[in-house]
Amino acid sequence: MDSGDELSIGAVAERAGVAPSALRFYEERGLIASRRSDGGQRRYRRSVLRRVAFIQVAQRVGLTLEEIGEALGTLPGDDGLTPEDWRRLSARWRPMLDQRIRLLEGLRDELDSCIGCGCLSLDRCRLRNPGDRAAGTGAGPRYLLAGETA
Repeated sequence: MDSGDELSIGAVAERAGVAPSALRFYEERGLIASRRSDGGQRRYRRSVLRRVAFIQVAQRVGLTLEEIGEALGTLPGDDGLTPEDWRRLSARWRPMLDQRIRLLEGLRDELDSCIGCGCLSLDRCRLRNPGDRAAGTGAGPRYLLAGETA
């Protein structure tokens, strides 16, 4: 490989907007890969920038590094990734992301109504939960988790 096709850890960190320690951490977790130069320095293929961007976005939407690693593990090696590879990966996450969006929307909507009454207590609120009816439906935030199975 031509060394012009490779980037140092500092160059990747700068271009990706992450600390070099984050890159080393991602590498330890198997999310990205590098090779060592004759001098022992990490060298990354340019394609690692796409993977790092993907990791950052996935983390921002609440995915764990384990989930991200599992997804990246379904892709072929760094060379030759196609738009179809990325579409296939994102399609696997769509149902999970849709569920998280519904949960967040429910939290937002229920939080508004709870704070609006002023008591901030679902177990004592006479309007929202008279007689602590929610306790009969199970543990946890039952109104937000309605319809979900644990």
